[in-house]
Amino acid sequence: MTMNKLLLSDFDYILPPELIAQTPAKERDQSRLLVLNKKTGQLEHSGFNCLPNYLTSGDILVINNAKVIPARLFARKKTGGKVEILLLRKIGANTRLWEALITDARKFKLKDKVYFDDENLEAEIKEKGPEGKVILSFNAPDFEKVLARIGKMPLPPYIKRLAEEEDKDRYQTVYAQKEGAVAAPTAGLHFTPALLETIKAKGIKVVPITLYVGMGTFMPVREEEITRHKMETEFYEISEDSAREINSALKTGKNIVSVGTTVVRALESAAEQTAEGWRLKAECKGTDIFIYPGYEFKIVKRLITNFHLPKSTLLMLISAFAGMESVRNTYLTAITEKYRFFSYGDAMFIK
Repeated sequence: MTMNKLLLSDFDYILPPELIAQTPAKERDQSRLLVLNKKTGQLEHSGFNCLPNYLTSGDILVINNAKVIPARLFARKKTGGKVEILLLRKIGANTRLWEALITDARKFKLKDKVYFDDENLEAEIKEKGPEGKVILSFNAPDFEKVLARIGKMPLPPYIKRLAEEEDKDRYQTVYAQKEGAVAAPTAGLHFTPALLETIKAKGIKVVPITLYVGMGTFMPVREEEITRHKMETEFYEISEDSAREINSALKTGKNIVSVGTTVVRALESAAEQTAEGWRLKAECKGTDIFIYPGYEFKIVKRLITNFHLPKSTLLMLISAFAGMESVRNTYLTAITEKYRFFSYGDAMFIK
């Protein structure tokens, strides 16, 4: 690791391909859990269903209730060539207008159309942007109903198979409510309704916020000096009730336990300094916060997270939270012990 600059190579590691989970665990809470004490660096091997043992009465467990939309579509050009589309977000209240990524975007011109097999559905390119982005206008009057029927779950590219029926359920948290995410907040995939009830029975409040996970979280870092990287904006919502619960816990020194890096980004984005210390604002806005080592956390005290890709902004975030050396050692241990990695993989609890 360099002393003066944080380089992309500082966050690289070698992962055997067979450790990339291609399917979810048979039962959500049967994933393994690697517990890291960030103060001592000590590791403990456990199971996710044992998570309540590591939480304390009065803690606040903050979950991201964003719901993944079936954002992957398959279409064809006028010539018959195949086209893959990943919807990113709806533009305003217009259900027909969407920002999307489209294969071979540079070959398309404005007003070009792509065609679908379903009900004469077609989409016209209204605008072209950077990084393969376009604005598409669909001709269906209620496109979201059509999308629910023909769209596929947008599994990450490291899952080397097409989405199946099971993924409609398993690539979604059990508490997902607010549609709009194009990737799952994967740390939450391990929870079951029964496990959440066990946690609540222990005196731990489960508080929802929403961050609509976009592609910005997963965009590769292309700058060798990572501080030059710019995150794309993602939108979050924190209600008055959720802010009140979290602020009450902060006043009494209780732990704010974040379920996933998406929750971390939302909570830290909404932090404000008051006479009583750091508190959380109830708000609905966009964030392009980039958290990397050197960042001082204002709200989050503990973190549940999956194992992340080499050189990713997510790995940089947990390295900021737990320390680069501790995270490096933890990942080496996870690889040695054959933990399952990435979206459908095992989990960490950083305390």
